[in-house]
Amino acid sequence: MKIAVIGAGAIGGLVAAYLKIKGEDVSVVTSASSLKSIQDKGIEVSGVRGVCEAALEAQEKLSSAPDLAILAVKTQDLEIALKANAKFLQSAIILTTQNGIQADQITAQFVPKENIISSIVMFGSTLNEPGRIVHNFEGSWIIGSAFGKNDSKVVEISHILNKVFPTLVAEDILGMKVLKIFVNANNCIPAILGSSMQEVFSDVEVSKISIAIWKEGLSIARGAGIKLESLPDFPLERLERLTAMPSVEAAKIFSGIMSNLSKEPLYGSILQSIKRGKLSEIDYINGELVKIAKANKLSAPLNATLTEMVHAVETSGQFFSKAELFHLTKGLVN
Repeated sequence: MKIAVIGAGAIGGLVAAYLKIKGEDVSVVTSASSLKSIQDKGIEVSGVRGVCEAALEAQEKLSSAPDLAILAVKTQDLEIALKANAKFLQSAIILTTQNGIQADQITAQFVPKENIISSIVMFGSTLNEPGRIVHNFEGSWIIGSAFGKNDSKVVEISHILNKVFPTLVAEDILGMKVLKIFVNANNCIPAILGSSMQEVFSDVEVSKISIAIWKEGLSIARGAGIKLESLPDFPLERLERLTAMPSVEAAKIFSGIMSNLSKEPLYGSILQSIKRGKLSEIDYINGELVKIAKANKLSAPLNATLTEMVHAVETSGQFFSKAELFHLTKGLVN
């Protein structure tokens, strides 16, 4: 199968390199700023599996039709990437990998719905520079038909992806994707403070904000009648248990987990975008919770405040201090 990975950042580059090493026919579509580096040096991955290198064909746009296209750009960049490559995507199987729940609908504007497979990435990585990626932690890859029931295409793609990450086929991928928003919702805090997850969440008071994000999000999901489905590495019961605990107790547990998530500094997708001078996916994570709340006449003051703070960082290039974070979220965290 001819595979094109569109987007060679932290996730796209990692996946492309690992698939290539496993003998798959893989090429990458990447930005002009990364193109020459990948063409000359390939992609190097370090981290939990050691160091490996993969020489990959790289181009700015597709020049032929792949059998499988893995969309690995951020949601906010998805429309541009699809417009640029739509000519060669009409007969391809399309795999979305984006956080949030909007990617499949955006993709369906450009390619046939029946060709779209949705996925949830539970492993983590960091892009240090073009073609240089740190694989921070392991995790599964969950896939399922974006529109309709799973079919033979889903099974076929699961076998390919399973060569590089444990791949599971889900019957209710949407319910899982909504729960994945909760997994990503705390990425806003490192982006606001400009520090790694390990450094930020070693502070229990900061971790209390994370628990409050989850409490508010869970209240919104319940109020909107959204059914959440457990993820293999993040069961719904864990979220419900932590949010039912006293905040300080829950924050201590959360702090311990996040402080030891990776030996290498982990920044999260939102801060990684900001560090590269790009807009982040905040509107599709915390902002998505705000959107759901508004649509159902509910309130989301904490997630709305944090979303606005990330936008302020994007605009100004200046991070907030912890004191400013505590001040602006005062009264919204208990």
